[in-house]
Amino acid sequence: MDKDRIDPDRLLEFATAVYARAGMPLDDARLIADTLVQADLWGHQSHGVLRLGWYLDRLRNGVMRAVPRIEQLVDAGAIGLIDGHDSAGQVVTMHAARQAIRRSKAHGVGVVGVRNSNHFGTCMYYTLAGAREGCVMLLASNGGPAMAPWGGRKKIIGTNPWSIAAPAEPRPPLVVDMANTGVARGKIYLARNKRLPIPLGWAINAAGEPTTDAQEAIEGIILPMAEHKGYAIAVVVDLLSGVLTGSGFLSAVHSPYETAQKSNCGHFMIAIDIAVFQPLGAFHARMQDYIAQLKAVPLAKGFEEIFYPGEMEARNDARNRREGLSLPDDTLADLTRIARDMGLEEKLPVQAS
Repeated sequence: MDKDRIDPDRLLEFATAVYARAGMPLDDARLIADTLVQADLWGHQSHGVLRLGWYLDRLRNGVMRAVPRIEQLVDAGAIGLIDGHDSAGQVVTMHAARQAIRRSKAHGVGVVGVRNSNHFGTCMYYTLAGAREGCVMLLASNGGPAMAPWGGRKKIIGTNPWSIAAPAEPRPPLVVDMANTGVARGKIYLARNKRLPIPLGWAINAAGEPTTDAQEAIEGIILPMAEHKGYAIAVVVDLLSGVLTGSGFLSAVHSPYETAQKSNCGHFMIAIDIAVFQPLGAFHARMQDYIAQLKAVPLAKGFEEIFYPGEMEARNDARNRREGLSLPDDTLADLTRIARDMGLEEKLPVQAS
């Protein structure tokens, strides 16, 4: 491992220690830490340890429970509904994901709604759990206002991400994870931390003008992907995650960056047991054929390879586990600040020798 890179296992242990010291049960602390480090391993630094301090502040401010309280409101065969009572989003969502998978094995499909949760990191962390259990899995979540309804200029609807994952053995799973804005808000925060401009088309400023300044974008409005189509998908995600589950929706939801506000977000997931449709081995064979046909398409100019969704993340994961992680200077400085503040300097990961 390169001496200028960070050992991901040591980073995981440090992040776990931070949340455990903040009062979380050790297993829950490790789960949150793993979602962050795993995002960095996939190359999604916008959802990695950049966020470690944000969740910590939410715990300290009492808007996110250190010790979870998860209540089963509905238990109706294939369908379940959970109230997270402001517990950590990662803990609530993994609980719900396991329940959806279990219900799918009993009924062919498992549908679970979640209300009163918190931000949980990347959607694909949980849908991949379903893919590993022989399911096609969908997860959708709403978030705090980031974009305006199409044609408006007041942000009222979240980026509202969603993910679908399916196994593709012996290849890594096929997985899609995206926000309905043209870019995840975390990528704009990452650009700000790196002091980089953002591309035109990502956002408009508070005056409604196109901007390449990350801070102006944060204070302004992030634009939807595919114009009105991204807006419409975000509305459907809010419908499923907020309106249907009985959780907050639109401006009643608060983002993880608002560390003194309860989140009030909701989630919606579906797990489908593949074996009900066809033998799992047959499905894998069909997936191999599907992916092979995608990758066999002649290349457009400027491209060297066609990737299927999730393939790049799997390659990044393997490389970063082997070579170590490279984090932005501002993120490293924030980790150092947190270590000092929590009395965990001895656990702070250092550059590998």
